[in-house]
Amino acid sequence: MTTASDTPTTAAPTSAPLFYNRPVPLQADVHADVRILPGRLGFAAATNSIPLVAGEFALALHHYPILFAGDDAVPMAAVGVTEDNLFVSEGEWDANSYIPAYVRRHPFIFIDTGDENQFLLGLDEESDRVVKGGSEGQPLFVDGKAEEIVQNALDFCGQFTREHEQTRAFSQALKAQDLLVVRNATVRTHDGREFNLNGFQVIDAEKLQALPEAIVVDWHRKGWLSLANQHLMSLGRFSDLTNRMAARAA
Repeated sequence: MTTASDTPTTAAPTSAPLFYNRPVPLQADVHADVRILPGRLGFAAATNSIPLVAGEFALALHHYPILFAGDDAVPMAAVGVTEDNLFVSEGEWDANSYIPAYVRRHPFIFIDTGDENQFLLGLDEESDRVVKGGSEGQPLFVDGKAEEIVQNALDFCGQFTREHEQTRAFSQALKAQDLLVVRNATVRTHDGREFNLNGFQVIDAEKLQALPEAIVVDWHRKGWLSLANQHLMSLGRFSDLTNRMAARAA
């Protein structure tokens, strides 16, 4: 599965996280004529996993298996088995499925300034949703003043970054208690084809049940027990991926 660090420390393309090509600090003079096109989520079509933050688990579990990936045990929504996102068609996300915040945030992102807890609102200048001039889409600035879309992006990215840090703490706790195990999944379609999803991690339910009482109490207070159980509940959604693959093939 694909993992990505959330916030780039520079605007260089090589350090850009998943879906971002060239995130740069948003500036009123530089981006005075920039507009954001609505919809257009085709940028998320060629991936089988999307990062999640903890606050999304309760919604995401109804639509996707929630898995953990990489050395940092990043929570991911499994949206496909091959390299394709089964929830995106012709640039639009399935209307009946939850859209992860990581996708909804695009083309905005917080850029780390290097100072503690100091971020700049960034914009992916090479996003298909970003256009210069014309009348289509929402302007970012009018007469040099930021429009509401900019404030909304600031609020959204701020909340996302806070939840991202909380999610990292949860993942680190899972690793510290040695609760994660590597698993592989085989998805079989109705026409007999098989596809493998390899190298993801899940919580070992037996180890979770055997946690010491003090840790159970601490995790309950932090909401981490709920997150662990929501993850385990979401694993039943693998059958949905099978059905979507069959429907797309048909």
